[in-house]
Amino acid sequence: MGESPDLISDLPQSILENILTRLSLRDAIRTSVLSTKWRYKWSTLTDLMFDEKCVAPSTDRAVVETNLVRFITGVLLLHQGPIHKFHLSTSFLQCRPDIDQWLLFLSRNGIKELVLELGEGEFRVPSCLFSCLKLTRLELCHCEFDPPKSFNGFSSLKSLNLHQILVSPEAIESLISGCPLLEFLSLSYFDSLVLSISAPNLMYLYLDGEFKDIFLENTPKLVAISVSMYMHEDVADFEQSSDYNLVKFLGGVPLLEKLVGYIYFTKYLSIGDDPGRLPITYIHLKTIELYQVSFEDANEVLVLLRLVTHSPNLKELKVSASPIQLFPLEEESFDLFERDYLDYKLPRLETVRMTDVSGIRNELEFIRFLMGTSPVLEAVVVTSSLSDKDARMEMVVELLRFPRVSPRAQLLFLQD
Repeated sequence: MGESPDLISDLPQSILENILTRLSLRDAIRTSVLSTKWRYKWSTLTDLMFDEKCVAPSTDRAVVETNLVRFITGVLLLHQGPIHKFHLSTSFLQCRPDIDQWLLFLSRNGIKELVLELGEGEFRVPSCLFSCLKLTRLELCHCEFDPPKSFNGFSSLKSLNLHQILVSPEAIESLISGCPLLEFLSLSYFDSLVLSISAPNLMYLYLDGEFKDIFLENTPKLVAISVSMYMHEDVADFEQSSDYNLVKFLGGVPLLEKLVGYIYFTKYLSIGDDPGRLPITYIHLKTIELYQVSFEDANEVLVLLRLVTHSPNLKELKVSASPIQLFPLEEESFDLFERDYLDYKLPRLETVRMTDVSGIRNELEFIRFLMGTSPVLEAVVVTSSLSDKDARMEMVVELLRFPRVSPRAQLLFLQD
């Protein structure tokens, strides 16, 4: 009886490569025992992803580290052809000369996507990285990043993600401006940073850290922004000036579609002299999410109003209130709702979600304003932070009294 035909091995090369790419790298290498035809099929893979799962588990950290280094080195030695993607995610390798050697090898093999997610340590990115001029994506975590003076940027880079990186502000700004095709930028866990961003093709921006000030100098194509801003003690940690931060930060992003802000972002935007109407209308902005907004601060409420009323196509609004201070100052009240926005309409707003609502006057007036100016509003979801049952009931009664211009608007009240 003859042998059964090897139907898989005779498949076109493109299909075989597709099969291998769907396996983990460890399993892809194991296919070499299937037959002589499969022995080195894996060695032409262009995407290599390494983590602790590439080696046998062990309770001995040193054993895992040694085996992982041997595995990666062996793969690179046997590899044939270009390597387009190299992804290393491990907390076991922090500061080893082996990583320098791997990066040197990759810099000579047409690397396009490089992801290094290392454990906390003092790994210094070697100079050979800055010769990888075909890079389209770069992600670095827990590294020291110091470009040489001769470095002029990555001309093909489209995605940059730096997480907990030791680098000077000047180096970051130079890197960003030296990547003319950059579309995605994420910077996280930076301390006391004053940052200027010039990236004419940037579309997605994510910032998370203790930023003292941010300048979006040349970012006309931004469609999505997410910012988490922290500070040590008080608003004095932010750079103070008469320039209105709301205009300085968001005055040059006419294509913005989604804005998300956490922690002290709204506080940051409220700093400076309010010019009245903004010099820009966000005709593409459909989603606004602002968290930890202090409704005790009239300036923060004003930021909220400015954004909402300058976004005629806004569909979804999510706002969380910051907790009331333990010894709060007297709530700042102002008549903006009646004075400037009495006849204003939010023609596209469909959904409103307000969380951590404590029932202070500015919170309720803002909800009243939204319900009275949104003709297509469908749902207003209010989540209360009040623990007192009677206080919650009083809030519900007041909310139910607010006039609604939308016949379909429903009010849903939840307890946090």
